[in-house]
Amino acid sequence: MFVRLAHPYLLLTLSSLFWSGNMVVGRAVRDDVPPFTLAFWRWAIAFALTLPFALPHVRSQWKLLKQNWRATALLGFIGVGCYNTFAYLALRYTAATNALLLNSVIPVATIVFSWIFLKKSLRRAEGFGVLISLTGVAVIVARGDMAALAALSLNAGDLWMLLAVLVWALYTIGLHWRPEGIHPMLLLSAFTLIGVITLLPASLMEIQSGLTLHPAPRSLFAILYVGVLPGFAGYVFYNRAVGEVGANRASLFIHLMPVFGTLLSAVFLGEIPGAYHYTGMALIFSGIYLTTSRPSS
Repeated sequence: MFVRLAHPYLLLTLSSLFWSGNMVVGRAVRDDVPPFTLAFWRWAIAFALTLPFALPHVRSQWKLLKQNWRATALLGFIGVGCYNTFAYLALRYTAATNALLLNSVIPVATIVFSWIFLKKSLRRAEGFGVLISLTGVAVIVARGDMAALAALSLNAGDLWMLLAVLVWALYTIGLHWRPEGIHPMLLLSAFTLIGVITLLPASLMEIQSGLTLHPAPRSLFAILYVGVLPGFAGYVFYNRAVGEVGANRASLFIHLMPVFGTLLSAVFLGEIPGAYHYTGMALIFSGIYLTTSRPSS
């Protein structure tokens, strides 16, 4: 499969690109597609895409999957059912600046959880790289005015985004305990199925409350996009890469999301990047280089 031929850092970069688009799309259609509905259809599409790759392995690995149902269900619930749903909820209430800044805390949260659950630590250069990348993110979201960070205040959307950050960090750490010997596509299919089952009742309740999907072409394109690239390809790439480079290094690539978000805004919204964008990007890439250029001790 083509995923096996790709470098893990390339896979992580593409995942960040797809997920940056997911944030942009989620914000753009917040008034046309309710959050639970968007999340449900995203994972329904992703499940449909993974199923053909998973079915050939069901008969031979069903017993192993059944033996590890607790870990599979938990990872599917938090990584598929919760994270993106919380992010979509956040984007209904909070500014993009706040969301990007809070999302960039994921590597820090992952490192803390790695220390708590996996007893892992970073080299000094890796820790310095995290700080440099985080500084680059802050430069971008503050538009070059670092004093503006002090003016940020938390609202309901910020709290949803913070919860999403903690959930994703737990998912990344949880991949350390994913069942061994199960084909990646079968495991991803199981994760997405758990997510779809989790989101179906919430989506139905959302519809009953009066929040309905507006079936305009933009809405349908948004659903297709979040299902195919962020939902399917992004998770295939991320899960594969975490298995190769570990949770701490993989989570650092979340810092690329503000970079890609800036570029996507320039392409699709006509927003021209300023000097602070390039400064932030340089810091982010420098931090990633420091963290990934040498093996972990």
